[in-house]
Amino acid sequence: MNKLKVALLANAKENAPHFENMSADQWSDLDSTKTIMALVNAIKEGGHDCEFLEADISLLDTIRTYKPDICFNISEGHFGDGREAQVPALLEMLQIPYTGSKVLTLAMALDKPATKRILHWHELPTPNFQTFERVDEPLNEDMVFPLFVKPSREGTGMGVSAKSIVHNRAELEEQISEIIHKYAQPALVEQYIEGREVTVGMIGNLIGPVARRVPHNPDAPRVQAGLHFLPPLEIDLNPFKDSDITYTNYLKVQLADKLNYICPAPLDDDTVDELNWLSAAVFRVMGALDVSRVDFRLDANDNWKPYILEINPLPGLSPGISDIVIEGEADGIHHTELVNKILDTALTRYGIHKPGKVVL
Repeated sequence: MNKLKVALLANAKENAPHFENMSADQWSDLDSTKTIMALVNAIKEGGHDCEFLEADISLLDTIRTYKPDICFNISEGHFGDGREAQVPALLEMLQIPYTGSKVLTLAMALDKPATKRILHWHELPTPNFQTFERVDEPLNEDMVFPLFVKPSREGTGMGVSAKSIVHNRAELEEQISEIIHKYAQPALVEQYIEGREVTVGMIGNLIGPVARRVPHNPDAPRVQAGLHFLPPLEIDLNPFKDSDITYTNYLKVQLADKLNYICPAPLDDDTVDELNWLSAAVFRVMGALDVSRVDFRLDANDNWKPYILEINPLPGLSPGISDIVIEGEADGIHHTELVNKILDTALTRYGIHKPGKVVL
């Protein structure tokens, strides 16, 4: 019986380029060879042929040699402010189907200020924010200390440390300066939300066609049909409260296997419903597809009100470590099944039928 040919597109850390004055966390968001091979094996266990193709310039040749029926895309890219959208743009040009969100969504989601402008326009709760291209720019009137400073276009907690929380102008300027010089991009400054860190993963697609807007009729049913919400996960930062009171790059990368992930998070049903609705709303207005993860802070000073931090349309899929994988396990969906659910969701979206499957 013929099998679908699936290309696993990723950027392996060991294949990443190196350059002078590169920051220590430059490639923190890239995948390990162990993770990549776990995904390849999961797809093979799903009954498909699968081959890993490095998502760099060599992809122009390797993808035309392999001729996949569909690509499982987890490529982060190496350079450029829209780097996560580069491989999908190539696939669109070649008319090759792929899992996950498309070009515009990936470009916007990587740019955190762009995402927050969209959330703000749709009146979805996100902390007040301001971008800084220079350290001496005046602070907006609605920005009140403490504030939180991070790069505008990085993931995996890159550029985030205990010093990211600033309490005065001097600390603010120090962090802005470090971000601008270390990452060569503007700094995003947000109102710091003291509270709990919670994330919600989703698999599926909203029943469409879906416009990138939230219906304004408060009496209308909340639009979330077609999405499977995984149990919310809370990152327990209490053991690190003397050094890290936020989810830093050090915790995400160096101590990922030592952190205490609470899943399902201890939340009441109404809060879970609200988080799921907000996650679906972000998924909708950002135009996400197949899979995403939305990160929240619950405000300890406002009855645990949820604030949307960002959406990750390319969530990590490392077995036993990545947030959405842990959420899947809590939902009875093991790694192999989770990976194939994402793939099957994309196959359904494209109308691609598995070989040997009878279509009535």
